[in-house]
Amino acid sequence: MRTTTGRLDRQAVQRARQRILRSSDRFWTIADINTPPSTAQHLFADLRQQGELRRIRKGLYWRGVKTPLGMAPPRPEVLASRIAEGKGTGPAGLSAANMLRLSTQIPRRAEYAVVGRPPADGNGLRFVSRSARRGRADSELNQFEVAALEVLDGWNQLIEMMPDEAMTRLVGLVRSGAISADRLAKASETEPASARARLKYLLGRSGHADLADTVSRPDPRTEAKALEELVRA
Repeated sequence: MRTTTGRLDRQAVQRARQRILRSSDRFWTIADINTPPSTAQHLFADLRQQGELRRIRKGLYWRGVKTPLGMAPPRPEVLASRIAEGKGTGPAGLSAANMLRLSTQIPRRAEYAVVGRPPADGNGLRFVSRSARRGRADSELNQFEVAALEVLDGWNQLIEMMPDEAMTRLVGLVRSGAISADRLAKASETEPASARARLKYLLGRSGHADLADTVSRPDPRTEAKALEELVRA
């Protein structure tokens, strides 16, 4: 009986190994392996040592493309979505501007905004909390839409082209459907005042005056300053 059980265990491990080795561009956890947790841990450790898996953090591994320098890591946006897990996650800061092609600057660590408590930094990522901006999660914004709100909030600090050129680029993304005007308008209620002012302008210029009217107007002084920065020389 022990011999049969041992043979079945070895077969299960072999099947799991082959599943992992046949996979590409995906994460693996102990829950994905039909073996006892301790067996799965040993399997992951062996495959990592052999260069067939990359450890992301405790219990989470990545099977990507093998290179002479080891297993290539997942793309930052893929990794951020997996680690953060919650809805409304997307690039922040210069990472947001770079994704939208409003800046060529690339931060040393990719920045991602998270609705709620951010995960620990690591693996080339830095997370920032946007816990008050629940509208992003409620409206299920994609990464481009989160990036747009981040840029509208940090406008002067993030774009490196002329403001009108940057706004024209955003208008194009809205009109193409890459960024949903409807979802941005729905998420706007929990965004900072300056971001709302610039979003109203973006929606109006994109041909969505009806949606622009649904965005809460900030106080006149904040609105004037935010719009002035859209046309600075």
